[in-house]
Amino acid sequence: MGLIQACSDNNGPPIDTVRFGQVGEVEVAVISPLVFEEGEGELQQILTWGSSGAWVLREIISYEGLLGDENVEKNAGDPVAYASGYASLISDLNDRADVELMGVAPMEDLACGDNDTRVTVTIWDDFRKEEKRWVRCASRTLGSLQTQDAGPDLEAVRVIQAAILVRNFTQGPEFESAYLGSVAFGTLDRSEDSGAQLDTSMVFLSVPEGNPRPPTNWLSFWKAHNDTPAHLIPEVNWENEMAIVAAVGLRREAGDSVEVRRILHLGEVTQVTVFERVPGDFCSPASRDHYPVHIVVAPRTGSIIRFSEVEEVRVSCGG
Repeated sequence: MGLIQACSDNNGPPIDTVRFGQVGEVEVAVISPLVFEEGEGELQQILTWGSSGAWVLREIISYEGLLGDENVEKNAGDPVAYASGYASLISDLNDRADVELMGVAPMEDLACGDNDTRVTVTIWDDFRKEEKRWVRCASRTLGSLQTQDAGPDLEAVRVIQAAILVRNFTQGPEFESAYLGSVAFGTLDRSEDSGAQLDTSMVFLSVPEGNPRPPTNWLSFWKAHNDTPAHLIPEVNWENEMAIVAAVGLRREAGDSVEVRRILHLGEVTQVTVFERVPGDFCSPASRDHYPVHIVVAPRTGSIIRFSEVEEVRVSCGG
């Protein structure tokens, strides 16, 4: 009687002895609705972690189909330690009693409710050249996912638990999103040199609230900003939306840019967080006078809008 051997290559163990995804990549995608009054947007959080130890977290906030801002974080820790953590994660995803993803139905075409968060866990196995994907519904965002909100079936708990494990191994259980607490917003324009030459940030609101007509200085702002013809100025529903222009004044080196990061509705007051991205210590930017701005639209949250002190972020050359 001949012996039947498990498949393997010449440089590694038999495939049947290797857990699915042990060499490969895990991705968790969490898409959460952001709803305020009549305005709807979403926060996408995509966390990718490879068996090499490298992980990348991409967060994207948007409003009514308009991209608002994007933030990307990469691990700066010991890759060996993260690779070890990845091996432990794969062990949990395959064998841990409250997860055991391999026995869970995929439900890839699942449509979640309008107010539900859609969670997708994908594992790519490099040995087998095979991908497996599971989709379930929950509530909240990546930082606050909870298994008790999982649905629509009992196995959804396992998928959400898998997403929580990936988050905890890479970001830690106390992870906070770059857009934590923000209402949705979308970009109308982003420029490193606005002709409006604003020294400070501005807010455009119709007066009184509910007035469908644009503020009196809206058209003149766009004329000064980039000479946009009136019929090409981006549309804003002034009855229930507002426009915010983040500005930091004159900058004298190329590469400086500005971005709205969060719009926090805090009762009677709304606080806007603004980031300024500047070239890092080892960059040699050219001298150039310019006025960077970020113009966004968001649901109208009230008439008292305050800007926090500008937070400076240093970026690598070309980053």
